[in-house]
Parts: sequence; C-alpha cells; structure tokens
Amino acid sequence: MANSKKKTLTSLPQGKLGIIAMRGTEQFAKQVNDFISQSRKDVQYEHKDLADFDGYQKDSYLIDVDFPRFSTGEGKAVIRETIRGYDLFIISDCFNYSVTYNMYDLRDANGKLIDFPMSPDNHFADLKRVISACAGKARRITVIMPMLYEGRQHKRTMRESLDCALALQELENMGVSNIITFDAHDPRVQNAIRIGFESVSPNYQMIKALAKSVKNDIHFNPDSTMMISPDEGGMGRCVYYSQVLGIELGMFYKRRDYSKTVGGRNPILAHEFLGDNVEGKDVIVVDDMISSGDSMLDVCRQLKSLHAKRIFVFSSFGLFTSGLERFDEAYKNGLFDKIFTTNLIYNPPALLEREWYGLVDMTKYCAFIINTLNHDESVSIFLDPIKKIHDYIDRYHLK
Repeated sequence: MANSKKKTLTSLPQGKLGIIAMRGTEQFAKQVNDFISQSRKDVQYEHKDLADFDGYQKDSYLIDVDFPRFSTGEGKAVIRETIRGYDLFIISDCFNYSVTYNMYDLRDANGKLIDFPMSPDNHFADLKRVISACAGKARRITVIMPMLYEGRQHKRTMRESLDCALALQELENMGVSNIITFDAHDPRVQNAIRIGFESVSPNYQMIKALAKSVKNDIHFNPDSTMMISPDEGGMGRCVYYSQVLGIELGMFYKRRDYSKTVGGRNPILAHEFLGDNVEGKDVIVVDDMISSGDSMLDVCRQLKSLHAKRIFVFSSFGLFTSGLERFDEAYKNGLFDKIFTTNLIYNPPALLEREWYGLVDMTKYCAFIINTLNHDESVSIFLDPIKKIHDYIDRYHLK
C-alpha cells in the first residue's frame, strides 16, 4: 500500500481507527495494521489539525486486549486502553484450533497440563465477550469474520437449529454495525439481520496467485482452460470466473443418500459431471472450503478419468479436517497440480510446507477494506473487481 506519490483524502474518518485481534489472529492483524500504518504515512490532508484527524497517522492501531480464563475454563475479555469514540474493527477466526486453554488443572498420565483446543463455539463466545467489554463506548463496531461462524448451518432441511442466523442476530443485538465475511457459504443468511453485511470473494487474489505460480504457462481462453464447480451450490462462484475470464464451465452433481446421516451430512453416492469435454484442458475447480477433502479429491479423480490436463483448486478456506496425508498421496498420484487457499483462517505450518500448496495472502486486501470503511466510502471495488482482473490478465498475456 506504500506509494511514493502522496494521496489526497476526500473524506473524513468516522472515528479513531482501532483494530482488535481476537486470539489466533494476532499475526494476521499485525500485517493488516502495518499496511494501514504505511499507507497513512503516504497521505496528505488539508485540514490535518481538525479533531477528526487526531491519531490518524500512527505506527499501531491495535488495541490492547486480554482474554484471561478462570480455572473452570470460563473466560472474560479485558480491554486495557480507551476505545471511546473509536471506529473499531474486530478480526475473528473462529476456526483456529491452534489456540488452547487449560481447565481444572487437568493433566495427562505424565503430569503435563492438557491443552484443550478452542472450538468455534469458544471463539464466538470470546467475540461476544470483547463486544460486551466495549460497553457502548465505541462509535462503531465492525466484525471481520472471514469464515462465517456456523455458516454451513444456514437453513433447515428438518427440525434443526439455525445457528448462523441466530449468531448474526446476537451480534446485531449487541451493537455491531457491520459484518464483513469472505465467500459466505450462503450469503442469503444476511436476511436474518438488518445491519450491514458484506460477503467478499478473493477472486482477483486467486487468479493472481495461480498466474504467478505457473508463470506464463496457462492461457485464460475457452480452448485451453475450463472452470468446474464441485456441486450445484457453488455454481455462482464458477459463473463469475467463467464470465470474467471468458472461459467455459462445468459442474458436478452430488447424488446423495438422504435416508441416512453420517458426520452431520447425507453421504455422497456419486458425482455426476455436467459440462463440455475437458480432455486436454487445464481445469480450475472452485469451492468455498475444503473440509475433509473427500468430495474435492473425488472430483479431481473423475476429472482425471475424463483426461483433464492439469487440475488447480481454488478454495477460500482450507480446513483439511482429516489431515494432509490423503492430499499428499493424491498429489503423488497426479490427481491435482496445486491447491490454493487464503490465510484468512489458520493454516498449520505443515500445510505451508507442502509442495502442492499455494498460499493466497489477503492481509493487504483486508487493510484496504478497513481503511476504506473507516472513511465510510464505497467498497464496491472490492466486491466486484472485474476491471482489476481484466487488467491483470491483459498484462499477464502480454508477458
């Protein structure tokens, strides 16, 4: 975000900027903070003596927050500096299982304290605690939750809970003004609330990461490249890529056994491919998340049986809940060439070391969003970056 050319502000900030990093997001939030801090050093403004610009240029916008726990496992949030009048942005990763806590002094057979990994429920409880600790003193609160808590529990197919809608309503009732998420499993869940809700997709960053990874060895045209959706629910993502890049698309239809439930899901009986011939083409499979990976690997296996050339996977969130070994084996057997996921949620060190893995860095993007919202300006360019994608592809093809 640094630029040797000074940028002139056209709007006032909505309040002093403050960023709260929930447990597990400290490194990500620090990088976001550093981008914003450097960017604001390159800004010139005519009325810098106005009270609105008090604290505008700082080295750090991070708020000192602590999350102590009692011996029972109960927790609380403590904000250790003033936030009165601040425009607060709270970054929360509800899926960071590397964050742990101890309770009841429980120990293993060797006498070592047992570290319990925080579940999404624990993280969401901490998020509500820190909002409660604000006690109405902040001017505005925006929650940045890249992977939406309970985002897959967004509709009823039987007598079951509507966890995502209820969670969003809780945040609204606690005084949150805006919720920013990425690639929501079903953005229609925003209908449960009346406050601002934006689901941002990392389309531009994914394309850029792929292009850099394969150098000049991929062609975004209908004769050589194709977009594939692993199921009917993800067709919207593929349609966007297909239209922006001007390439064909296909889809796999999941045939499920609705008579039984395994692991909270109806088991998939088969994937049926609907689309044009993929033989000899590079294929990009797009999904919002990789959970266990069973479904994604089966899609790759079938595409290879249809003689696809290379297979690249775009997934905003790589959970890999059943481990990385099955992906190691699939890569060794040539089922796919590269999997790209973002750093919006926790990525274990072992994943970052994999030859088949490509990291899509979203820190600068989040910094732009926070800085723009702090000035209450439009984020439409982030929601639909068609021009940026076209400009990048044009430059890429000219290399």
